Amino acid sequence: MQGGCYCGALRYQAKGAPFMVAQCHCRECQYISGGGPNYFMVMPGDGFSFTKGAPERFARSDLDTPVTREFCSTCGTHILTRRSDTPHVILKVGTLDDPAANYPGPASAIYTKDQQPFHVIPEGLPCFEGLPPRR
Repeated sequence: MQGGCYCGALRYQAKGAPFMVAQCHCRECQYISGGGPNYFMVMPGDGFSFTKGAPERFARSDLDTPVTREFCSTCGTHILTRRSDTPHVILKVGTLDDPAANYPGPASAIYTKDQQPFHVIPEGLPCFEGLPPRR
């Protein structure tokens, strides 16, 4: 899969099968998405690489274990999130060149405890108030 930011300054490729495809309703993702849920895929970190440009990184300094968000310094497009407890990357679906061809749709909705009344969750989609239990 390939993708990039809105202005084209960042390009990437992501190899491998996603470990998780979902939509997140947490308050933090609402800030990043502009208010809606965040559609994402958890991908193998060793299969992800930037092929053009280098991202800016941001991690909150007031949290004990913050995530690191990687984004374009020119247009601000949020490409991915990295967590310190996993080598995987959390790739934002909207940055894919062809989201419909590479994202089958969410398999679950997470952090629904923060869901806004205007957020839409497909009927029958498994929902979790936080993260789903690990298998």
